[in-house]
Amino acid sequence: MKKILVPALTLVVLAACNSGDSSKEATKEETSAATTATTDITQNPDYQKGLAIEASQNCATCHKIDEKVTGPAYQDIAAKYASYPDTIVQHLAKKVIAGGSGVWGQVPMIAHPELSLDSAEAIVKYILLLKK
Repeated sequence: MKKILVPALTLVVLAACNSGDSSKEATKEETSAATTATTDITQNPDYQKGLAIEASQNCATCHKIDEKVTGPAYQDIAAKYASYPDTIVQHLAKKVIAGGSGVWGQVPMIAHPELSLDSAEAIVKYILLLKK
């Protein structure tokens, strides 16, 4: 009886161990797919809306995504404000509309009074998504 029970029990344990491995692999694949989906910022609605509004403005005259021109690079802006709470979006949007100087040096940022608060917030959300 022991001769049959021990091998049978061993098979049950091995079967249980193997089934766990496949679920771990499936979980890893699902996590990888989710990570890939979340890292593609171009699919983010905030990215798309902000990019469209930014492209219709004169922002590229002073800013580029990855290098300083007259003003800071968008990636530098995103890095600076990455740890700030969500309330930073409205604060920065108001600065885009009003203009200002001193945060990034002495060169002033020109005001953009033609932008609505909603449009300025969309641009800021787009920029903040560009962090490295």
